[in-house]
Amino acid sequence: MSASPATGREWHLVARPHGWPKPEDFALRETEIAEPGEGQILVRNIHLSVDPYMRGRMNDVKSYLPPYGLDRPMDGGAVGEVIASGSDAFAPGDHVLHGLGWREYAVVDAKQAVKVDPQVAPLSTYLGVLGMPGLTAYAGLIEVASFKEGDAVFVSGAAGAVGSEVGQIARLKGASRVIGSAGTDEKVKLLTEEYGFDAAFNYKNGPVAEQLRAAAPDGIDVYFDNVGGEHLEAAIDSLKLHGRITVCGMIAQYNATEPTPAPRNLTSVIGKRLRMQGMLVADHRDLQPQFVQEVGAWIRSGELKYRETVVHGIEHNVDAFLGMLRGENTGKMIVTLDA
Repeated sequence: MSASPATGREWHLVARPHGWPKPEDFALRETEIAEPGEGQILVRNIHLSVDPYMRGRMNDVKSYLPPYGLDRPMDGGAVGEVIASGSDAFAPGDHVLHGLGWREYAVVDAKQAVKVDPQVAPLSTYLGVLGMPGLTAYAGLIEVASFKEGDAVFVSGAAGAVGSEVGQIARLKGASRVIGSAGTDEKVKLLTEEYGFDAAFNYKNGPVAEQLRAAAPDGIDVYFDNVGGEHLEAAIDSLKLHGRITVCGMIAQYNATEPTPAPRNLTSVIGKRLRMQGMLVADHRDLQPQFVQEVGAWIRSGELKYRETVVHGIEHNVDAFLGMLRGENTGKMIVTLDA
């Protein structure tokens, strides 16, 4: 258990990025740590999450989450240890998952924290394979894409935290074929040799449409989209009648400064009777118990594998975030704070 500190460091957004964020758009600042009030807990953060959706929150535009305020602490998923409590629901020494990351210490409303058990799974997994990315993969495939046994599934960004889990869940639930795309030959090898994908390709090695047709000559039933752009256009070409598309993310377009061209083959949606649906994980919280039970069992049995890319020290939080946007991570990008 840790003593309550007087001060702690936190990251602030100080300028709204135009295109790719730059290190000077952020500032690491020291601030006084308040004692928790009634119904609050003080948490020493151990692991912080950086995720693609955070790029959108840096723009001052209306979206499904409010934009980050300038010269204000940023937030995101975090796991930490309770070091002081004003709530009967938590005691010092408990470990919790909460939403006030990008800082060393956080005063969190107890209602906004969930107790997690390091004996069940490593704490970092509650930010990745058993956390928001994992539930995104599970709900996006099972509920949004209406996956059924025998479907052929294509996943873009397949070596990332969400994509790698989508492909493995599809395989474990009886997909006829699982195909993934990634940005390096090493990641492609990982998809087929470790995660059990039937085929994978490096999208930088040639046109996505050609590589997808070669990997799935009989077409696909489901496309799980983490990338957008050329990948979405290629998937529409390869989808069979009544195919389904889950639009989870479009990381290829997050830093664009000009409007990106839509897929040029959208008319195929009509003839093929395709269903294309965007998803936000917050709409699928009801699946959480089922997800933890099913996926947790696969993790314990070793049937579902996961990777994490770990960066040490809060001073490297922005480096980790920018690296994740560039695809430098394999699996979930985690920032671990040195104790």
